[in-house]
Amino acid sequence: MKVLVTGAAGFIGMHVSRYLLARGDEVVGIDNLNNYYDVQLKEDRLAQLRAFDTFRFVRVDMADREAMAGLFAAEGFQRVVNLAAQPGVRYSLQNPHAYINSNIVGFLHLLEGCRHHRVEHLVYASSSSVYGMNTRMPYSVHQNVDHPVSLYAATKKSNELMAHTYSHLYDLPTTGLRFFTVYGPWGRPDMSPSLFTGAILAGRSIDVFNEGKMQRDFTYIDDIVTGVVRVLDCVPQADPAFDPASPDPASSDAPYHLYNIGNHQPVALMTFIGAIEKAVGQSAVKNMLPMQAGDVVATYADVDDLRRKVGFTPQTPLDEGIEQFVAWYRAYYADSMPSTDGKGT
Repeated sequence: MKVLVTGAAGFIGMHVSRYLLARGDEVVGIDNLNNYYDVQLKEDRLAQLRAFDTFRFVRVDMADREAMAGLFAAEGFQRVVNLAAQPGVRYSLQNPHAYINSNIVGFLHLLEGCRHHRVEHLVYASSSSVYGMNTRMPYSVHQNVDHPVSLYAATKKSNELMAHTYSHLYDLPTTGLRFFTVYGPWGRPDMSPSLFTGAILAGRSIDVFNEGKMQRDFTYIDDIVTGVVRVLDCVPQADPAFDPASPDPASSDAPYHLYNIGNHQPVALMTFIGAIEKAVGQSAVKNMLPMQAGDVVATYADVDDLRRKVGFTPQTPLDEGIEQFVAWYRAYYADSMPSTDGKGT
């Protein structure tokens, strides 16, 4: 297939692109290469993809309406994986406009391209952040998610609503994936695995929010990629059992679906830190701090739908995944350790 992967220079985007290329697909990757974090890391990820003859990179901002329209008109994509977004819960408190431009305006341009050029299937990244104030665990796609606690979460919920509208109006098959705390080699430097590992190796303290009383459904990147590609290959159909008198948020009478994609095994933050300490071979000095605005205490993915419909089953134990990540981190940052302040959740 000819597949458009947005955010191809990003963490998940690079891994998904590489998987698709390795199995024989043609991939056009786009990214705006913004400086939210180290651009060199993004360039180095792209270098992994440029090793394939069937990969081509186009630098474009999804918020550029004309550029996106021209891209779709020129390429004839069969399927699209949207992994481009302005990420980060905390950064959305500081720079809200970046989230609207990328996550809302950019997503609209993507939907328009898919609509006008009859793309077979759009798979897009949502987030576990949409569950917001929900406390019923595990999080299920069959629950309503109407109480976000960050603008980032609100934009991701908006993406799901926008996608459903296009599925309903234009018969565009769309599938949303709510990611749960993805980690692994080539991960973002602003996420906790990199922040904690860098700080411990440099002998700096790490900030542990909510006094360490947090849980996350940490999911290794290889498992995430497997799930994403299996979903891409499973084009949604209208649900004949959909009842508009009692609507299920995860399905529709349009070709639309939502899935959680996570490990289904929440891990205490202190256990996660302990796994990094073990892999690094050093103990962390911990600053125990209160909860941060926009954060949630726990995440826990119900992935029964994904297992049943596309055969997704996470395979990577936490200790193994952390060992792989720390080994990559040591090798990648061997010459110059990144500047981190130890903050992360």
